[in-house]
Amino acid sequence: MKTLIASALLLFAPLAAHACAPTDFAVEGFKMKVVGSGMGARLSLAGQLVNHCSQPAAAQISIDAKDGTGKVLQSKKGWPAGTTNIAPGQSVDFDLGRLFRFDPEMQSYTVGVADVRTW
Repeated sequence: MKTLIASALLLFAPLAAHACAPTDFAVEGFKMKVVGSGMGARLSLAGQLVNHCSQPAAAQISIDAKDGTGKVLQSKKGWPAGTTNIAPGQSVDFDLGRLFRFDPEMQSYTVGVADVRTW
């Protein structure tokens, strides 16, 4: 029985060693743009999410909108590829601006990869 358990652990160990992590993904070309004006103004927070992992996986992006002093005014997370894995070396375009309410006090944005999942 011990041999069977040890064999199973050795069989699945390589799979665990190749699990994708947030550091295996990169956000490139991130840009903020205000579309429209006045009460109809909305944000465009767009870029590309790139998979640098050796396995297909999906990543969750986190964006913090900050005021001029660095205080976080709003924070949102989203899955740019939804429940679809991104192939190794491939990217997906995203625009998560629709998740935010426009606030003229927002001066800077921090974007990063919060989580990784294989669907």
